[in-house]
Amino acid sequence: MNLEPNSKITAEQLARKAIVYLRQSSLHQVKNNKQSQRLQYALAEKAKTLGFKQVEIIDTDLGISAGMGAQQREGFKQLLANVALGDVGLILSREVSRLSRTDKDWCHLMELCRIYHTLIGDADQIYDTALLDDQLILGIKGTLGVVELNVLKSRLLQGQEEKAKRGELVRILQPGYVCQDNRIV
Repeated sequence: MNLEPNSKITAEQLARKAIVYLRQSSLHQVKNNKQSQRLQYALAEKAKTLGFKQVEIIDTDLGISAGMGAQQREGFKQLLANVALGDVGLILSREVSRLSRTDKDWCHLMELCRIYHTLIGDADQIYDTALLDDQLILGIKGTLGVVELNVLKSRLLQGQEEKAKRGELVRILQPGYVCQDNRIV
């Protein structure tokens, strides 16, 4: 983490805890992308190096997508609650875009961080939501995270359409449904 001696971290923030938020979108990533997990867990040591005595790791959202329509992320809700209680001085995530993939969640987190003077950090930088330049950078990174998800979704749908055109698209029915004469009954 690239921090200068005149860091944005205040004594007030150091008196609170740092939260390291971990997330990977799928169980496949959790099982096969161990290096990503190692890098995310290593942020706890970075928080200690920055001077935080209390460091909490929230990893309950490993294997859970943050996309629109995805199941509720209990870890993210816990993160929001901790910030709203004024208990958090710093949130660390490998990439800030990993915190949220929807505008609603992103804006909610940014607003709480601004109100409770909670910093946000990624592998490269510490951001203070009270500073206009940091707000701008976080806004761009948050928007890019949302756009990235939409691009991936669009590619997936295009791939499915192409498979369907070739007659190669296979869909598995949910339990309880029956396919009869190419109709689901």
